[in-house]
Parts: sequence; structure tokens; C-alpha cells
Amino acid sequence: MTRLSAHERDELPDSAFAFPRERKEPLVDARHVRDALARFDQVEGVSDAERDEAWRRILDAAQRFGVHVSESTWRELGRD
Repeated sequence: MTRLSAHERDELPDSAFAFPRERKEPLVDARHVRDALARFDQVEGVSDAERDEAWRRILDAAQRFGVHVSESTWRELGRD
């Protein structure tokens, strides 16, 4: 899967998103997992608890699609 159309995105279950309540950051293939990692800190209006859950979902999807994640927690994203 590459780019999702609006219809395809609307058809996804909430569980297909890193942030299901907001329906943000779909995790349907390796490209989308990498995008979710890159944009993680741009998601607004979510609590740290929601970020913790989203991180768990992203790590699960990363493993499923063979995406390497070097950070052990979302708090490490963007650190050099």
C-alpha cells in the first residue's frame, strides 16, 4: 500500500491507527509506520498516556512490517 485515498482511510478500523481516538497516523504498511514515527511529535491534543499507547501500536506495527526502530521510548524521538 502506498498513499491512502480519503475513502480507504475512512474505511479503516480505529485499531489501524496509532492514535485511534483521533484517527491519526494509520499503520497499514512499512511506509506509514515510518511516517508515524517521523510525525509522532506533531500530533496535538493527546495526553502522554495516549502517546504511550500509540508508541506501543507503532512498535507492534514496526515489527510486523520489518521497520527498525532504534528508540526505546517516544521521548527519545528527535534526539541526536
